Amino acid sequence: MSPMMISIVVCIAVTGMVAAVAFALKDWGNSRAEDRLQIMAGLKTPELEARGLLKEEVLKEGFLGMSGALHRLTSRIGNLKNLFVQADSPISMNSFFGLSAGCAIFGVVGAVIANSPTPLYPVIALLFGSLPLCWLMLRRRSRFKKFAKQLPDALELVGRALRSGHSLASGMHVVVSEMPMPISTEFANVYESQNLGIPIEQAMKDMLRRMPNLDLKFFVTSVVIQRQTGGDLAEILDKISHIIRERFKILGQVQALTGEGRISGIVLMALPIALFFVVYHLNPDYIMLLFTDPLGRKMIAAATVLQVLGAVAIKKIVSIKV
Repeated sequence: MSPMMISIVVCIAVTGMVAAVAFALKDWGNSRAEDRLQIMAGLKTPELEARGLLKEEVLKEGFLGMSGALHRLTSRIGNLKNLFVQADSPISMNSFFGLSAGCAIFGVVGAVIANSPTPLYPVIALLFGSLPLCWLMLRRRSRFKKFAKQLPDALELVGRALRSGHSLASGMHVVVSEMPMPISTEFANVYESQNLGIPIEQAMKDMLRRMPNLDLKFFVTSVVIQRQTGGDLAEILDKISHIIRERFKILGQVQALTGEGRISGIVLMALPIALFFVVYHLNPDYIMLLFTDPLGRKMIAAATVLQVLGAVAIKKIVSIKV
């Protein structure tokens, strides 16, 4: 097999591994409780929920076809702009793609200078090209965590403002002026939207799309129901903030108990890759047999599959939803 074909095979294998790991780590769908919350908040209709339940029954009977996979893929690509909004990215999409291409080229040039094996060039390009995406995802995740930690304090501020006689919009303005980013930014968007004539329920639904947080869904749902039926919204917000704080306590205990498993997973995933580069630095001819010999290529494919299976198993063990 020529070096070019080897490069293509290795690139496809690594791409499949990355996609499998992303599929294992990503929560692709909402739970039934989240779907009901979306219906109560007006984000979904009962017909869509019925379709979702029917889809669950179909999934129990078999796997989705290629059309379903392509539909999900195109929907993910269409939500790329929303990803930039959620991460509060300081760069535009065009700059992002240019930066990804530049990182990939830089990785290949570095591999050429370091005299790396030719079959590793596509892998290195893929790894370096995905660095901006990893940075964007980490930025988005960090912003979500900050928002979740600030949400209980924000709900308490809104509740106090309501008790003192202010409106809901005025209570949100208190959050904007008293609390730091990112929650002040999101509540400021809601406040400005309702000042421009958009109903506050719709403005809050837009905030929920930007910040898909389960606790925020409770807040939006409670506001929508209170607007329709009435009730003591301040007391509801206090109870929601108390529930959020209790969930954080339980989540901290779970994180402490599963810390050993997470560290073990990181070590087990990184050790084979690090050992590969160490052995290649010490004895390159010994490693090249994995790419030139047919048995070596089979061993690489088997190792990739086992790595993915191990990552999925460890992820399932340490992932405990609270």
